[in-house]
Amino acid sequence: MNIRKCQQNLAAGLAAARFTAPESSYLGKTARTIHGMASAYESDGLAFCAGGDPVNGLAGFFYGFGWLHFGYEYGAFGTFIETACPFTGGCDTLPSEYREKLEEKARRYRRLLDTARISVSPGPDPATFSFVFSERVLCISGLYSRQGSVFLESGRFEDALACFSYGHGWLDAAVTAGLYRITGERDLFTV
Repeated sequence: MNIRKCQQNLAAGLAAARFTAPESSYLGKTARTIHGMASAYESDGLAFCAGGDPVNGLAGFFYGFGWLHFGYEYGAFGTFIETACPFTGGCDTLPSEYREKLEEKARRYRRLLDTARISVSPGPDPATFSFVFSERVLCISGLYSRQGSVFLESGRFEDALACFSYGHGWLDAAVTAGLYRITGERDLFTV
């Protein structure tokens, strides 16, 4: 998928999101924060692309998708409105002048995601559904870390960066929703 189409799908997903809880409730406030962060990452991605930086644009859009998809799975928004999967067919290859920056950023984002994953521990009691969901988010972020690593080692840096950004978006949103205690590096999260 090309970066512009990714942004359009993110914008469509954001526009389709319907809040399920009253604004004054905990879930309502959390939902609006999640939506706001996904929107901010879309805006950042647009600004990066407009400024000639498609590498950071790509990272922003996929990070925003991570937040958005977490929000749907968490129940912050109504029934998921199907938009094209941002991973359909892989990312288009960026022009060669971006290769060095792209590879460096993909390698750095792998380290950031892996460090973030070991910097949290589930906050809810193990007997609760919230704990089960926190374990699911760790699994999802781990799957995207592993898939991104496969892409990284095969030289598919766009796909690697997309995976690491998306997985970190899920984890960051889950921290914001209160599913984890930060036990390590706080600066890896937006709380």
